[in-house]
Amino acid sequence: MKKIMIIDDELDILDILKQFLSRSGKLEIETHSNPDMALQMAKNGGYDLILSDIMMPSTNGMDILKEIKKTNPTIKIILMTAYSTEAKVEESKKEGVDAFIQKPFNSLKDVENTILTILRG
Repeated sequence: MKKIMIIDDELDILDILKQFLSRSGKLEIETHSNPDMALQMAKNGGYDLILSDIMMPSTNGMDILKEIKKTNPTIKIILMTAYSTEAKVEESKKEGVDAFIQKPFNSLKDVENTILTILRG
């Protein structure tokens, strides 16, 4: 079973994603609405993939990505945002983002498929 951390300041998003992604039994999901706490947990390791929002009140997904990659350069990272620009996507890829998901989601199945594809590598 693959272990995933989801980081988002929107509790509804966390709940919906956790419920949907947990149903298959293929993924162990941990959620955090506090990016600073999530970053500390992620640095401790044990995660196969981080799914993080970019825009959050106290920090942003790019900062989290950079910090996690310092201690775990092989971890898979997917960023999600409602404020996507081509420049942001390019910057994210240069920093090691494996995928980018646009909010609102087209479908939760698309989110799941993206995660499973990235995990298969």
